[in-house]
Amino acid sequence: MKFMRDSRRTAEDHDCDDPMSGVANLFDTAVIFISALLLALVSAFQAQDLFSPDSNLTIVKRNSPDEMTVIEKQGRKIKAVKMTREEAAGKGVRLGAAYRLEDGSMIYVPEE
Repeated sequence: MKFMRDSRRTAEDHDCDDPMSGVANLFDTAVIFISALLLALVSAFQAQDLFSPDSNLTIVKRNSPDEMTVIEKQGRKIKAVKMTREEAAGKGVRLGAAYRLEDGSMIYVPEE
C-alpha cells in the first residue's frame, strides 16, 4: 500500500516541477485569440466577398497623393496593380460632370 502512495506523490510532484507545462496552454490560447481577431476584422470591414469564389470585386486604395493601388478580384483570380499619376494619365474625352449635393448624394450631368 505504501508503494502506491509514493508513486502518486512522485507523479504529482513531477507536474508541479515542470516550468514548461503551461506553455502548451498559452500557445493554444494565442491561436484561438488570433483566429477570433481575424474573424472580427473580416466582419468589421465587410470583406466576406474576398473569400467567395464567385464574386467580382474592385478596390481602389490611395497610398499617397501621387500613388494608388487597384485590387481586382474576378472569381478566384486576384490582381493588384500600383499606379502613379503619370501612368494613369492619358488622352480622352470629357463625358460630363459629377456634383455632390448637400445631403451627400451625387449626381452626374452628361455634357451635350
